[in-house]
Amino acid sequence: MSKLGLIGGLGPESTVEYYQSIISAYQKKHNSNKVLPHLIINSIDMYQVFAFIESNNTQELANYLTEAVNQLEAAGATYGAISANTPHIVFDQVNHHTQIPLISIVEETIRAIEKLGLKRVGLIGTRFTMENDFFKTPLIKAGITPYVPEQNDQTLIHEKTVEELENGVVKEDTKAAFLQIINRMVAEHHIEGLILGCTEHPMLIKPEDTSLLLFNTTAIHVAAIADLLI
Repeated sequence: MSKLGLIGGLGPESTVEYYQSIISAYQKKHNSNKVLPHLIINSIDMYQVFAFIESNNTQELANYLTEAVNQLEAAGATYGAISANTPHIVFDQVNHHTQIPLISIVEETIRAIEKLGLKRVGLIGTRFTMENDFFKTPLIKAGITPYVPEQNDQTLIHEKTVEELENGVVKEDTKAAFLQIINRMVAEHHIEGLILGCTEHPMLIKPEDTSLLLFNTTAIHVAAIADLLI
């Protein structure tokens, strides 16, 4: 029987969303609310992950996540997933040094964009996600041009994400600021869709807030996980 090992705590709010959404998707696929998936959650320290990235210590980050995946395997997980976008900076290294297969939020999101034939997409997330290439390079290889906000806007998005959304705080003025940034990206880059590249961003930006196609990385990731659980 398939058993998911989920690395959570990145942050806690999105881990709760993953857990509830995986159960809901699994039950929908079974057409029954009398079944539950087998899964294990290893909740690690989001701030330790940020510290590794801030100090550009990607090797220690990879080691930290590899250990977390190995703990899940030892507990009986048959495959794994990291419930956040930012740690995918070192996804390839972790995947190479662990035995159970890992489901990539980046790969699944790009598949979703390819299915719709989009060629120009915006990407928002933590500063680490917007600055680094772990999302942008695979998009370009897939023939999709990614655009990120300008530097000042990246700073605002990162600060509001870490200080508010990661703690479950949703403010209307923050939503308005994000939407202004998104509208500038539409005007300047003519993006056709937007990747919500932080698992907390769907708490703030909803489909009814914009005419853009939104790629909710949490929902995309969860759907792929549920398919494998079946």
